[in-house]
Amino acid sequence: YAKDTPNFIGNRIGVFSMLSTMHHTEQFGLGFDTVDALTGPAIGRPKSATFRTADVVGLDTLAHVVKTMGDTLPDDPWHSYFQPPVWLKGLIDKGALGQKTGAGFYRKAGKDIVVLDLQKQDYRPSEQKASDEVSAILAIKDPAEKFARLRASQDPQAQFLWAVFRDLFHYTAFHLADIAETARDVDFAIRWGYGWKLGPFELWQAAGWQQIAGWIAEDIAAGKTMSSAPLPAWVTDGRAGVHGKAGSYSASANAEKPRSSHPVYARQAFPDPILGEKFDQGTTVWENDGVRLWHSGDDIGVISFKTKMHTVNDHVLDGIQHAIGLAEQQFRGVVLWQPSEPFSAGADLKGALGLLQAGKLAQFEAMVANFQATSMRIKYSLVPVIAAVRGLALGGGCEFQMHSARTVAALESYIGLVEAGVGLLPAGGGLKEFAVRAAQANPEDPFEFLKKIFETVAMAKVSTSALEAKSMGLLRKDDIVVFNSYEVLHVAKAQAVALAESGYRPPMPGRAIPVGGDVATATFKASLANLAEGYFASPHDIDIASRIADTLAGGKIERGSLVDETWLLALERRHFVELAQTEKTQARIAHTMTTGKPLRN
Repeated sequence: YAKDTPNFIGNRIGVFSMLSTMHHTEQFGLGFDTVDALTGPAIGRPKSATFRTADVVGLDTLAHVVKTMGDTLPDDPWHSYFQPPVWLKGLIDKGALGQKTGAGFYRKAGKDIVVLDLQKQDYRPSEQKASDEVSAILAIKDPAEKFARLRASQDPQAQFLWAVFRDLFHYTAFHLADIAETARDVDFAIRWGYGWKLGPFELWQAAGWQQIAGWIAEDIAAGKTMSSAPLPAWVTDGRAGVHGKAGSYSASANAEKPRSSHPVYARQAFPDPILGEKFDQGTTVWENDGVRLWHSGDDIGVISFKTKMHTVNDHVLDGIQHAIGLAEQQFRGVVLWQPSEPFSAGADLKGALGLLQAGKLAQFEAMVANFQATSMRIKYSLVPVIAAVRGLALGGGCEFQMHSARTVAALESYIGLVEAGVGLLPAGGGLKEFAVRAAQANPEDPFEFLKKIFETVAMAKVSTSALEAKSMGLLRKDDIVVFNSYEVLHVAKAQAVALAESGYRPPMPGRAIPVGGDVATATFKASLANLAEGYFASPHDIDIASRIADTLAGGKIERGSLVDETWLLALERRHFVELAQTEKTQARIAHTMTTGKPLRN
């Protein structure tokens, strides 16, 4: 909620932060690429940081927003800064408006990115790097120590960062009463609108409210701040911050205000938490090292993973199977949901690679079989299993939602079977399930459905939204897309209740599945031949894609042959285990684990 003032909250505070950063960039004589190295992920902000963000937005657009502040806020104590720096105006006058014109603070030079150097009045190679001292300071976990070290350091980069934070805190506190009902609204506007991990008040409070306030007051008195306006009296009244158990501070009301009790928020059992905020975690029914089965006093169970990035290991696999068994006895339905993003980054590659490198092939094969058994347990549960997806749902995470009775996905969900990128194929039942869906879509010619699926899986494509996941076949037509990710659990529970009320029964196991057979496999391989001849795919890529084709088509059998799910799962498992034993696949897995990027070999 914002008060009706120019640029509301997000652009009032966010654009001031950019202007402040630009002012201090000039003051400390830093390069634009150095500033972006300092004001991006290193301090909990997006990769585009400051000047790259300006390029993406458009320098003319940024100038228009700044002009709004200059024209409409004549009494603002920081008014003299509400104009583009001379060098920014120069870029705009030359038509270098950023990404849309091909040049701004940055531009591409062939495959390289070059950055504007004001002293040379020309572009030079971008070096984006913080100094060793500042890198070490920013790595400190304790915010109070981190800010103390920044302020005390003589490194120009550290002094720059302290100045940027100090003036942001000063400006935000001074204007809180004018622009927002509560400090919470300011922090949410900046987090949601600018992509910061913490809003300005959260950062300040985490670093020690009174300590930071005292330093700001000292700098105001010493004439170091961008404005000599005093801090509001409430800032230094002895408080520990603006966010507490009773709510967030409202400067205009001089009181703590709780979250809104509007009925719409009842749909958010776990809303975006502000600093230090905790929500009822429900009642635990059962848990192991991998998952927790719990409920919130209703008759729908929730299974949440406990692993980092919600990856899937043996504990998760065993835990899901056991939890579903308990849910069949105690609940009307169960939801797979994580208290934080992502839904799941897929299988635990580290554990899998460890088994292979140790020569424990039997244990590796057993793990793959157990993965498939877990997917099938989800599909054939006696109570509906609903997958509540938000963020990444990759590999095994995608396969789990494919086997659910229904998926409820936040619009911003990134879903895909990415195993080909690490030299494998999906083997948690994903290819099997596509073959089943193809037969259901067109029993006479399942190949038509599979053509699009083959490309998606072989190229390890990931959807850019839940809606695109539907068009790619990764979600079903009757799966639900929710625009507010914090409502996904609520809607998923409602879907579980609806299915239970309508007499839900799992699919009938053992049904005959018509497959494309050797004709479909040959057609797939014909398309791969062109890629191989044109050197668009390596021999190992072709091998992986050929195995994907073989599995989707049901193996080397006649077109139209009838198989069952067990047959298809065995195909998946055999190809997966054989690929995993190859030197090139193991190199891909190790490279991805080390660098986070795929290896082409």
